[in-house]
Amino acid sequence: MDYVNLGRSGLKVSRACLGAMMFGTAGAPCEEAESRRIVDAFLDQGHNFVDTANVYTDGQSEEVTGRAIAAKRDSVVLATKGRFPQGSGPNDGGLSRVHLTRALEASLVRLGTDYIDLYQVHFWDADTPIEETMATLDGFVRKGLVRYIGCSNFTGSQIVESQWAAERVGGTPFVSLQPRYSLIARQIENDVLTAAERHGLGTMVYSPLGGGLLTGKYKRDEEPPADSRIGRRMAAGVAGAAGVRANVGPRRAVPSGLSERNFDVIEAVEKIAAELGTTPTAVSIAWVLARPGVTSVIIGPRTFAQLDENLAGFDLELPDDATAHLDEVSASRG
Repeated sequence: MDYVNLGRSGLKVSRACLGAMMFGTAGAPCEEAESRRIVDAFLDQGHNFVDTANVYTDGQSEEVTGRAIAAKRDSVVLATKGRFPQGSGPNDGGLSRVHLTRALEASLVRLGTDYIDLYQVHFWDADTPIEETMATLDGFVRKGLVRYIGCSNFTGSQIVESQWAAERVGGTPFVSLQPRYSLIARQIENDVLTAAERHGLGTMVYSPLGGGLLTGKYKRDEEPPADSRIGRRMAAGVAGAAGVRANVGPRRAVPSGLSERNFDVIEAVEKIAAELGTTPTAVSIAWVLARPGVTSVIIGPRTFAQLDENLAGFDLELPDDATAHLDEVSASRG
């Protein structure tokens, strides 16, 4: 198993990180029995990194994740997040000391543990001084409730501000960043990855399959499959959530993610997968994993079969010509 240090820290994590966003109890995309089967298989193969958040499936994800790893708690690097509202009150969200303290306490209860290995702030909060946030997080570390801290969805300048603020308050700096990254969405290459590297943050990237666009299920000039994420949104009439745009031709209205540029990327991935005798999913994950500055790649399987398909990408080394072609077709347009 290939373990790497998470940023400028001594914490060693697997390059595959299991995202628990789909996990939950009855009615969740991945119900508890299947979730625990996925977790067991992931850990049994030697991977040690599991990521969740207090808002995933309304807290059910943390509860299921906590029960699933309980027997192997000390060998698991457990990551969760806080920031989003947990109630309707004025102090029930954000990165203030009062909310983060309440959020951490609730997460510890749901996870059934007395410490969290990596506690991340889910998004920037412009209403709270960053010095307050970093001092609060440092307090969690000093109390032993949290081992390391990280951020998610921060811009390059927000990373810099946070690390400087930690230094000013004599606190603990971030060791990780969780950004969106894929062949479809390469925006973090502009400055975020550089800022993360300069300031000692490892990157655990999410959505390596471009929100499902790179799995091979979407075809140019065809309606999205009814059982796909986009297909379900379109059927429900959630135009805004799906990013639907008007289109003349066979597709009356399609999500903006299904652009001509993105179909160029999708078709390039499918062609390379066919040539290598593998899947578009594996090709897409292998490309992200090999990118400079990427520490771990978060996968979010909804089924046991998807777990196997995702993990195949961590054993795949793309030929140089395939990587170069994918770089070119997806460059500067993500």
